[in-house]
Amino acid sequence: MTVALHDLLPTELRRAWAVDGTCPDLDLYSLYRSRQIADPHHTAVLDAKGKLCYTALDRKVRCLAAGLSGLGIRAGDVVGIQLPNGRNAVIADLALAALGAVALPFPVGRGHHEAASLLRRAEAVAVIAATEHRGNRHAAGLLALTGELPCLRTVISAGPGAAPGGTVALSSLLRTDPTSFSPARADPDSAARILVSSGSEAEPKMVAYSHNALAGGRGNFLASLIPDGQPPRCLFLVPLASAFGSNGTAVTLSRHGGTLVLLDHFTPEAAFASLAAHEPTHVLGVPTMIRMMLDHISEGHLPAFAPPTAVIVGGSPLDEATAEEARRVFGCPVVNLYGSADGVNCHTGLGDEPLRGEGPGVLAGHPDPRVADIRIAVPGTRELREAPQGSVGEIVARGPMTPLCYVADPDLDARYRTADGWVRTGDLGLIEGDGTLRIVGRLKDVVIRGGANISPAEVEMELAVHPLVRDVVCVGVPDALMGERLAACVVPRGAAPTVQELSRHLDERGLERRKHPERLLVVAELPLTPAGKPDRALLRERCSASAPEPTAQAV
Repeated sequence: MTVALHDLLPTELRRAWAVDGTCPDLDLYSLYRSRQIADPHHTAVLDAKGKLCYTALDRKVRCLAAGLSGLGIRAGDVVGIQLPNGRNAVIADLALAALGAVALPFPVGRGHHEAASLLRRAEAVAVIAATEHRGNRHAAGLLALTGELPCLRTVISAGPGAAPGGTVALSSLLRTDPTSFSPARADPDSAARILVSSGSEAEPKMVAYSHNALAGGRGNFLASLIPDGQPPRCLFLVPLASAFGSNGTAVTLSRHGGTLVLLDHFTPEAAFASLAAHEPTHVLGVPTMIRMMLDHISEGHLPAFAPPTAVIVGGSPLDEATAEEARRVFGCPVVNLYGSADGVNCHTGLGDEPLRGEGPGVLAGHPDPRVADIRIAVPGTRELREAPQGSVGEIVARGPMTPLCYVADPDLDARYRTADGWVRTGDLGLIEGDGTLRIVGRLKDVVIRGGANISPAEVEMELAVHPLVRDVVCVGVPDALMGERLAACVVPRGAAPTVQELSRHLDERGLERRKHPERLLVVAELPLTPAGKPDRALLRERCSASAPEPTAQAV
């Protein structure tokens, strides 16, 4: 049985973008093959094992595709991938595309039961998982749960290490005769990949993307940051299995014929070593990773490296102080990327424009209709109704990168997609007179203190410029009297600030008192989710469990 993945975007729109060249109108594997034929010895992957050129990678892809076909995996089947960044993850991506199957990647580190939930809802027939990675034995853990997964027929174990009994060794599939395989030539508008988004739902959301949406829409995003048109060398600090990481195989390789520089685990030391050794043109990470790298430099560790074309930062808002420091240290523009798995993308350019400027929230650049057309809608209306020019409303998006649908969740389709295919992001923003998008906050991500709504994103942006704050996340903690109170989780820059000092700073910034944090949690570093974003749920638990700090405002 194969999960139904239907397209909620009008067919004529999809076809129009293919006809006018906005999307390449080829499946991801065919695009990759065209790159391999054009430059067979170009380096495709640089990882802990060394270099792998396009031709050598293609042979491994064909071997795995033949092996998977021998296991009965067919076009339209969903196959999970839980592998660290490295060549095996790339091989799996391309092999499934060659089969016309649908890849469901999710980062290493996700627990077995959460992984099983994704596989169950997507009706995955197989999963390729790490034998062991940093103490996690993903393949064995998923094998133990196959009784709960009626569609799952096969667990494929990727070394190093001996494959657990009952699993199929990836190494054996990579020895299959590649001449026995013929590519499926999938419909470019059919599903190629399912992106996983933690979002604000009880379970992670899964969003289906087509070949054209990935190589076309998301590919056009990266194209706008390649000024010389040459194949990029992209250092991915984030997992390829994350939504941000979907710019890896499908975009960097298949669309642009570039090189993937991969770390199987992020550390500041490893990131700088890769910068020095491999000279990437683009570095992709989340703000916390960039701050950790900057902290590493402040401790006196700065290897010599060639400045990249751009450092692309997404996943959460980037503050101007960090951006300015990163521009100086990396010697290149810092691109603020606003995007999500749900189907929205907007980013600043390669100039040195500020990320804040005059006005609320964070500047996200000018929406690119070759990626996603963005509008501002009146929140809470069933029919899409645009908000007045310059006013705050819900950000909605539709364009070449728009996904097909949510996977196995018609309620999410009804809640977040309109009848004509627009995606309701749940984010609040406004578009200025010159067409620039500003991100203000989230409709759902609010702390309700005594009936009044507080946007954590708004407070975080103001606290980020405090001289004693290196990184900050604000969360709501339960309170018997007020319902919730706002807590600031701070990575200090030297001495830790007090709640009162933070409040005085916010007074000077003009933020009304009801929005000031009343609890403070000081941490050495922010915990990250497997996808590389700050783990707000864990921080909320820590704040709730810690003794209350003195309040900075009267009740």
